[in-house]
Amino acid sequence: MTTLDDLRAVAATLPGSEERETTGGAAWFVRRKLFAWECHPWPSIPPDVREIIASELVVGVKVADRIDALALVEMAPDVFLRTTTSWGEPKVAFRMAGIASDHLAELVTEAWRVQAPKYLRREFDAD
Repeated sequence: MTTLDDLRAVAATLPGSEERETTGGAAWFVRRKLFAWECHPWPSIPPDVREIIASELVVGVKVADRIDALALVEMAPDVFLRTTTSWGEPKVAFRMAGIASDHLAELVTEAWRVQAPKYLRREFDAD
């Protein structure tokens, strides 16, 4: 089972990554662009998904394309949640308890890549 500390450790390796506390919980940004966040059970979320978010740690990440999010949900519907809210698309939310640490690292890094400017991606790739 992965934790927010595992996410923090991954985010700390990404150039320009910054953690902020928001109304909904912890969130990670790169140059003021959100790439990962702790999900909060907002009233606008469908009731069944809201119940999951209220009872366990769920994290959302940006994805390159809506099709990528749908593929993840299809691949592991017990881990990846269907759409939570329409804002911030494309994105995917997942249960932290169901994610292995290497998959978490991949999801967070790819989310960062979606939002990071080219010069930061080049800096990361050079390391």
